[in-house]
Amino acid sequence: MGFSQMMFSWAAIIPMIVLLYYFFRKKYTEQTVASTLFWAELMQETRVSPYLKHLQKNALLFLQLLALFLLVLALMNPYIKKSTIVGSQVIFIVDTSATMLAGKGQSTFEAHRQDMLALLPELQGRPVTIITTGHTPQSILQQETNSKVIEQAIQALQVTYETAEINKALDVAQAFIGEALTSVYIWTDALDKKQLPIEKESVKWIVQGAATDLINMAITRFAATTDGQMVMALVQLHNDTEKEQTVNLLLHNEQKEQIAQETLTIPPKETVIKTLKNLPLTNRLTATIDSQDDYTLDNEQTILLQAATSTIVVDQGLHQLIQKGVQTVDSTVKLMPASQLNELSNTTVITNQTALLQQMDKPVVLFGRDDVEKVAVNGHVTTINDALFAFSHLKDIYVGAIYPAYPNATTIASVGDQPFIQRSPQGDIIVLADIEDTDWPLHPSFPLFLWSVHQQLSTEMDSLGVFSPNEQRVVSLAQGEWNIYSQEDEFLSAITNGLLLAPMKPDIYMARSTGEEKPFIVQLQPQERMIEQGTSYTLGKLQVHDTEQATQMSMMPWFIVLIVLILVIEWEVQRRRGFTN
Repeated sequence: MGFSQMMFSWAAIIPMIVLLYYFFRKKYTEQTVASTLFWAELMQETRVSPYLKHLQKNALLFLQLLALFLLVLALMNPYIKKSTIVGSQVIFIVDTSATMLAGKGQSTFEAHRQDMLALLPELQGRPVTIITTGHTPQSILQQETNSKVIEQAIQALQVTYETAEINKALDVAQAFIGEALTSVYIWTDALDKKQLPIEKESVKWIVQGAATDLINMAITRFAATTDGQMVMALVQLHNDTEKEQTVNLLLHNEQKEQIAQETLTIPPKETVIKTLKNLPLTNRLTATIDSQDDYTLDNEQTILLQAATSTIVVDQGLHQLIQKGVQTVDSTVKLMPASQLNELSNTTVITNQTALLQQMDKPVVLFGRDDVEKVAVNGHVTTINDALFAFSHLKDIYVGAIYPAYPNATTIASVGDQPFIQRSPQGDIIVLADIEDTDWPLHPSFPLFLWSVHQQLSTEMDSLGVFSPNEQRVVSLAQGEWNIYSQEDEFLSAITNGLLLAPMKPDIYMARSTGEEKPFIVQLQPQERMIEQGTSYTLGKLQVHDTEQATQMSMMPWFIVLIVLILVIEWEVQRRRGFTN
């Protein structure tokens, strides 16, 4: 606290004058009256509250002195120092990851929003830049000075559920800092000081973290497999508190019916793994823990069940372009002599041996045939609407010879009016040509076709898999219009050219086209299933004009209100005692 008008300190003599007046005022001679009429009442009142009696007798003096003293202080214009934003510009880096939703009553993200809004009056025309975190940091505002626009941008901020990746946001901020004096506010839950680039003296870092007393119980891993008859699930739970916790683990099927329940006790700061066997068969499994903690997003996780992924083996007798192409798509693909292929099980084989179509228990990819002669062909390649050709357009390739088609298979690509690629009822993919009779490997569609084949045959689950929030991924879908819908059948977005942009909120969604739909899951990344102890601190001090950035908030209005209140009380005391006394 300080005074900006010390020149008015001379007014302190006014209370002294009043005090002297009371000392030298006219005094009355006490006159004794022979009466005991009110003696008992007066003595009782004196014995009960002697100090209050003394205060009542001198109330006007005390009130007048207090009012005069407050008036002197008001003339000296008292103020309190309030720290404010320093520098010529301000940058807000806002963490929008899922863990920002943790909090007691109010989430960390919402608390930070209120703090940002409270800083707006202190901007004083400084340009503001707002950067949100994520895999690709976004610059929401750039050098904005309009306080209304800044307020609207802050109100519009929302959690995107992505991992923060603060370092990327810091790199974006560096482009705006330059050599200008800058205050950088980082609104996050926890940030190590070592991550900050503090080599510049022109930057002041203010890190606003989460509360330090947050507790959390989390499902950190959830997996399940099925043999087609029963389901086995594995759940990993972590206790992120300093006390032993007891939780109820619940499993629900696709119809949201409870199929299993376990009560688990987890030691502090420990991880427990629970295996549940012989569960009823279901296509979807949801694990939930009943925990009263400060972060609920990691208390539930859902998976889509699928059969074990099959391995892929390539016949060594095939052309090397096929071998190399498949291994480029999947480095785990193995090469094997043709004579050993019929001994494999639970394996997808790429070969030209037609006999394996009947022998293998998994779909076969056939490039050419070894049981008939090929014939010359001429014409343009055409395809039907099939997921194999979602990215591989075959219309420009040349095919000089093909093998006879299988009568019971569906033709999905043709050369002229002759079948070129077929799909059997068992799921086999049959290319009725040798690679050396085409220029297909010279076109980008060839590795894309192999990739689509790999995507379709490596798993038996007809789903698009698991995505992280806002993840962009190319998916193999049949040609046509595909859209993304929520479980409530709400349209969310369209899939353009096979590029799927996952929704930001964790849940189960549907990719839907005419007469076909494929589910997929948006799931929190592992980093977003654990919360860290909140950290808040300030690093750096701007060397130029840094001491001039403190705000002096005047207290004069409060003193004036107190003086008026005292005058009212003094008037009431005078009224009760009588104005003639």
